[in-house]
Amino acid sequence: MMMVTPISTPKGDASMNFTPIDLAAWPRREVFYYFSRMAPTGYSLTTELDVTALRRTLKEANLKFFPAYLWLVTRRLNQQEEFKLAEQEGVLGTYNVLTPLYAAFHADTKTFSLMWTPFQENFSGFYRAYLENQAAYGDNHGILAQPQTPPPPNAYTVSCVPWVTFSHFAVHSYENKPYYFPSVEAGKIFSRDGAQLLPLSITCHHAATDGYHIHRFLEGLQADMDNFSQFL
Repeated sequence: MMMVTPISTPKGDASMNFTPIDLAAWPRREVFYYFSRMAPTGYSLTTELDVTALRRTLKEANLKFFPAYLWLVTRRLNQQEEFKLAEQEGVLGTYNVLTPLYAAFHADTKTFSLMWTPFQENFSGFYRAYLENQAAYGDNHGILAQPQTPPPPNAYTVSCVPWVTFSHFAVHSYENKPYYFPSVEAGKIFSRDGAQLLPLSITCHHAATDGYHIHRFLEGLQADMDNFSQFL
C-alpha cells in the first residue's frame, strides 16, 4: 500500500490533521465513485434512543443535556473513519477528528447563531469549553456567534429541535460542492412505557456511508448513553 502523509491545517492544529486516502488500495473506491459521480445519493434515517439512564446520570451530576449530547455524538462519529471523509483542495481523505458545529438559540429574536467547540476526549474538558463558549459568544447574533474566525474545516452539523417530537427529519444541502460529513439532529424528548426517548435523525452521503455504518454508530451511541457515568 502506498504511504500517505497527513496534511496539517494552516494553523498547525494537530486535531485537524487531514490524511489523504490511497485510492488504489481503498476498498470503497468503486462505491464512492458510483454514489458521488454516477448517481449522487444521500439518505436520512430517523430512530429513537433511550436517554432514561443518561438523563438520570446528568441530573445527579448537575450537568446540562445538550453539551453531553454533542460530546456523545461526536465521540462516536470520531471512532468511524467513514464519517470523517472530506475533500481538501481536490484530495480525498479523512480528518482525524470532527468538531461539532451547533446552533445557539436567541430567545429575544427567535433566531439562532452557529457555534463550535473543538472536541476533546475528556468529557469534563469539552463541557467546560462549551460553557466558556456560551459565556463568551452565546449572546452574539448573526449567523456566526464566533465572528473572529470561520468554522474549522473539520466541523460537521449537529443540532437539536427541542420543541418538536418528530418521527422523521431530513437535512438537504443545495450547495454544489463535495460534502461527505453527516448531519445529526435530535428532537424533543418524550416518554413511552416509562422510558424517556430521544428522536434522532442522521443524514449522510451514500458515497461515504452505508446502513451498516449507521448501525454501528447508533449501537455504540446507545451503549455510551446507557453507561455515561464512566465518562465522568
